[in-house]
Amino acid sequence: MEQRGFSIFEVVVAIALMLTVTAAVLALVDQSQTGFAAQLESADMQQRLRVAAATLYKDVVMAGAGGYQGANRGPLTYYFAPVLPYRQGTSHDDPAGTFKTDTITLMFVPPTVAQTILATNGPSVVSADIGVSRVPGCPLGDAACGFKPGMTVLVHDASGDYDTFTITSVQSSLLHVQRTGRTLTFGGYPPTTTTIVELTSIVYSLKSDTSASTYQLTSREGGTGAEVPVVDNLVALKFDYYGDPQPPQLVKPLDDPAGPWTTYGPPPPAPPQQIPTEGYPAGENCTFLVDPLSGQQMARLAVLGSGSGADTLVKLTSAQLTDGPWCPDPANPNRWDADLLRIRRIGITLRIQSANAALRGPASVLFAHGGTSRSGNRWLPDREITFQVSPRNMNR
Repeated sequence: MEQRGFSIFEVVVAIALMLTVTAAVLALVDQSQTGFAAQLESADMQQRLRVAAATLYKDVVMAGAGGYQGANRGPLTYYFAPVLPYRQGTSHDDPAGTFKTDTITLMFVPPTVAQTILATNGPSVVSADIGVSRVPGCPLGDAACGFKPGMTVLVHDASGDYDTFTITSVQSSLLHVQRTGRTLTFGGYPPTTTTIVELTSIVYSLKSDTSASTYQLTSREGGTGAEVPVVDNLVALKFDYYGDPQPPQLVKPLDDPAGPWTTYGPPPPAPPQQIPTEGYPAGENCTFLVDPLSGQQMARLAVLGSGSGADTLVKLTSAQLTDGPWCPDPANPNRWDADLLRIRRIGITLRIQSANAALRGPASVLFAHGGTSRSGNRWLPDREITFQVSPRNMNR
């Protein structure tokens, strides 16, 4: 009788072949799934880098833009430093003289009709009522000249003194303002020569919470604004500053009624006058001193580097931006380093990591924060870009 079927050996060989083919197929499917996940995450990382760069660029390029009607017109660099390497103008300001590589404060006047001069003395305390004048350019029929509750405003004169406030209420031409943060820089702003204008003041910083694995680019606008996330999984943020090697120079007589009087920075008072805060001798301020031999006013700041080439910028160090001379004077609680007036270009470095820990390997040069993957073919390294921005209102 003839017998049909497979031997045990044949069955074992067939099963082995089937398992081999199945394993190969599954391996290809797994690699395909991993590649698909990596491609999606790679695109997301690129998008987050693009958003972070575009967000920073649009505000950095505007830094220093000033008012364009009334007194004290022109870029803010003729009066004070509109770029600060620390948190300022918020309810959680950094101490004066701080330098942080991952934090920047930017100030500029946006396109606005809310710009005029004071009709009364400026605030002498952090919360006060001030009057504004109607000048050409104010909206018709608006006694407050465009100022609204909740608006952040800048009050400054030609000497370099400035303070920022939040408007809490408006009644006709009277504004009630509240200073956020520390005490006033100056409590004696005079009417008619003091500018009040709407201000955009925004702080960008890196939020790093290792315990919660939270790494974000955050922004905070205005004195009462909340800190909000801009981009997640930003693991490194660095700002570098490049400045004018030449100190400021006087370009016209101080008794000329119209400025600017200097190449940059606030003009010194005409001797024998002192600056409003009286923190420097007669005829001097944070950027100019009086030569004891000639009696002439000359630059207080030094020439940096070789000082050659009008278009050559020098990289400013943290020491140069935190050692004085101090504006408006060395004793002021809101003092800032006069070398901040030199800034002409800002370098920005951004580093993004994968949001998926399964695509990150051990912490190394490739990964700022390690993930769970131990297989090199599953790794998606951090991405980093560096670019530079020249604020259009801070270049001579």
